[in-house]
Amino acid sequence: MLTLLKIRNFALIDDLSVEFGSGLNLLTGETGSGKSIIVDSLSALTGERVYSELIKEGEARARIEGIFEIGRSQALADQLEEGGIEFVDGESIELLVRRELSASGRNRVFVNDQLVTQGFLKKLGVYLADIHGQGEQTTLFSPGNHLEILDSAAGLESERNETAERYASLAEVLSELSELKSDEAEKLQLLDILRFQADEINRAKPAEGEDDELEEEKKRLNNVGKLSELSDEAHSLLYESEGSVVGNVERVRDRIRKLAEFDLRFAEYEESLESAHAVLEDLAYTVRDFAGSLEFSPDRLEEIEDRLAELGNLKRKYGGSIETVLAHLEEAEKRLANIETAEEREQELRRKASVLRDLYLDSARDLHEKREAFAREFEATVEKDLAGVALEKARFVVSIECPDKGELENHVDDRSISRTGFDRIEFLFSANPGESPKPLAKVASGGEASRLMLILKTAARLQESSKAAVFDEIDAGIGGRVAEAVGLKLKELSSRQQVLCVTHQPQVASLADLHFIVEKSTDGKQTRVSITKLDEAEQVAEIARMLAGEKVSNTAREHAKEMLKAAR
Repeated sequence: MLTLLKIRNFALIDDLSVEFGSGLNLLTGETGSGKSIIVDSLSALTGERVYSELIKEGEARARIEGIFEIGRSQALADQLEEGGIEFVDGESIELLVRRELSASGRNRVFVNDQLVTQGFLKKLGVYLADIHGQGEQTTLFSPGNHLEILDSAAGLESERNETAERYASLAEVLSELSELKSDEAEKLQLLDILRFQADEINRAKPAEGEDDELEEEKKRLNNVGKLSELSDEAHSLLYESEGSVVGNVERVRDRIRKLAEFDLRFAEYEESLESAHAVLEDLAYTVRDFAGSLEFSPDRLEEIEDRLAELGNLKRKYGGSIETVLAHLEEAEKRLANIETAEEREQELRRKASVLRDLYLDSARDLHEKREAFAREFEATVEKDLAGVALEKARFVVSIECPDKGELENHVDDRSISRTGFDRIEFLFSANPGESPKPLAKVASGGEASRLMLILKTAARLQESSKAAVFDEIDAGIGGRVAEAVGLKLKELSSRQQVLCVTHQPQVASLADLHFIVEKSTDGKQTRVSITKLDEAEQVAEIARMLAGEKVSNTAREHAKEMLKAAR
């Protein structure tokens, strides 16, 4: 749901801020007052292209901001995480989307103050709003959306889920089988290489961390004289010399014990002194033992250097560290096993794929049959509702194409199967008698497509959605009873999701939950667009203007009051 929209220096708008609510939000105003500019700004917030030429004349920058409150879904959360967008996770997610335009052409996009690309915003836009404006019919024109609309209307969620799960299981096995075939096809080239690499690493038997340990030992061997001198001096200072540290600590300890007999404050230091004495004595023994172990061995130094050279050669070949060498060994042995047992594994996977494919086809056929059964009912419902919105002669057809049984069983075209089944669904439409129904994108005008989308959204009884549905002049070219029917459809839709609609029809405006008027004014030098939320009295005046035109009569005002009363 769009809760707040702010626009600055965009087209004819200086500074505009408006709060929308749930239900039916209607925008009215005279032709050319700037209503479509507001819809265009919403399109910008859903990722549509917007150009610097739309910056208000005389200004260097423009800004469009919107706050959206969207119901949480895993798909939305994944999309936000992919873009590195921070958000507060809960039942709903609040998003602040901002587009900044610059006269220099350096336009920027932000989501929750994180800089993103326009392409990312366009992906995110499908969760924010569906805009059905003049020329904005991509949702309806795309056959990929027709399948979703039909299945939602038919209530096929559980059948789709079962089909999707079985497809995922089949796809996993087919993917493994494809990898196996690739290994088998390359085995003549790879077998010798993989065996050589595995043998080379296994002969060397590298151990994790071995090179670090050898480097330390090498350093010690190269510094035996210095280490011997340091350890002897340390041992002497700690233990052997007159006034040694250990001896001094012992003497201090004894005197503190005697002091404690006279003053208990010293007693608390006895344990710490004992601990210090033990640590220093242990350190002295460790230094002594270390000094005794030091012995320069040219043979051992040569052995270490040879081993480090061997390990260095492996690291250069296989990734730069002992860990990557061992990982390469594991991968090489795995691929060898795949190649050497490919035939047996392939037979096993083929048997498994055959069983999973049969299970998938059972689910997909069930889904297909239910779609076929529901499609005729859906066509009749849509055509009936189209008649109520001035499309009495329109025909609506759900085209369902699928591979025949032989193609499916013989794997003729596995590209036709997917997680949603094997049906290809497209809505066909004809607005005029004598014309056969054709794909929507080819025959439906902007106004027809907007009304058809409204009918589909209500006829399909799509589940509640937290994104906004925006209609720009969906009622163009209609009036009277038809306009009232369009208004009732909008009202029905607004019970399930927020609806924003630009309208010129008083029959539609009277049904608003929130009514806004868009006005254009000029001081002779500049033209400005403003938007105002109407109270009840102002709503009466606006509807009366829509009924009567420039000269509003008392009769028009009374009629407006009656329309509002009837709508409530």
